[in-house]
Amino acid sequence: MPTVIDLFSGAGGLSLGAARAGFTVSGSVEIDPFAIQVHKLNFPKAQHLPLDIGTLSGKRLLASSNLKSGQLCGLIGGPPCQGFSSIGHRMEGDERNDLFAHFFRLVSETNPAFFVAENVPGILDERYDTTRERAFANVPKKYRMLPPVKIQADQFGVPTTRTRIFFIGFDPKRFRQPLSPDLFAAPSEGLLTTVGEALRGLPEFIDPAWQTAEEGWRPVKKNVENWFFERVKNAVPADVGDPISLERYLERDEVSGCMGTRHTAEVLARFANTIPGRVDQISKAIRLKHDGLCPTLRAGTAKERGSYQAVRPIHYSQPRVITAREAARLQGFPDWFIFHETKWHSFRQIGNSVSPLVAEFILKRIYLAVAG
Repeated sequence: MPTVIDLFSGAGGLSLGAARAGFTVSGSVEIDPFAIQVHKLNFPKAQHLPLDIGTLSGKRLLASSNLKSGQLCGLIGGPPCQGFSSIGHRMEGDERNDLFAHFFRLVSETNPAFFVAENVPGILDERYDTTRERAFANVPKKYRMLPPVKIQADQFGVPTTRTRIFFIGFDPKRFRQPLSPDLFAAPSEGLLTTVGEALRGLPEFIDPAWQTAEEGWRPVKKNVENWFFERVKNAVPADVGDPISLERYLERDEVSGCMGTRHTAEVLARFANTIPGRVDQISKAIRLKHDGLCPTLRAGTAKERGSYQAVRPIHYSQPRVITAREAARLQGFPDWFIFHETKWHSFRQIGNSVSPLVAEFILKRIYLAVAG
């Protein structure tokens, strides 16, 4: 099968989309030790590089992924977006912005048939014109770049309004048919999935005493049949998935990530009185609507930037914040996909991820054009 390497892979949202689209994930590069640990669990056959991409050469990347020059089909990745985000400081000098250019440098050094880079809409702000131009200057002239593709996840069946920009380029000589912007338009038939629909089958009552990873394994009902749940329950690519998680989910109907959060009586009362769709004025947490969509889930910050937890939405029927497994459902991850054993790192990994449903949609169309 055609191969891809996932840069800034995180837990593996893009990787899962690629694997489901038909690609083999040969390599993953991720500097966060907790994220790459999870990626190893879910993609045990891939080669994993815990390296700073700014110091990585294309030659080393290919060799470490067991590939020779000319064998890489796709280079994919989501360079850190915090420097471009509208909710951040949006500092032009943020050192993380340089990693965007390094992605395209590695395009020139690895010679893939195509590339896909994901980022926040803020990257298109005119203040970053020079940043983008400097990054794109690395791309060899043989590649054809599409105009930036803007995707709002709920238009592709994901129960969140999360919106992202995808930069897509390809070598026409290595494609059976050229890529065009209309290939990535939202499905005309619509695939709307609401919050309530997405969370069906998961336990609504979550005991605050469930604090360990083992206590977070809970029974799940899998009798829902629709497009969204077909991707939640099935579609396990070859050589993908943690064997223990797959066995517990597929054979024992258990799902991980249902750890509880301890709230004070005051917080419980406030959450209970917060109307769905409104925000709790003290915590600034929004209460989800059963028939609505989830806003963009935030990741919080890593240890080197203060270890701040992102505000988590309040469940629509329970006076508590959502669990990591509920967050994963809202981001479009399957139930058998495993995250870190702690709530903090799980939420960071989910919030930083590309929805695998969006990734699969994009990469399937590329797969058919390049291989099918």
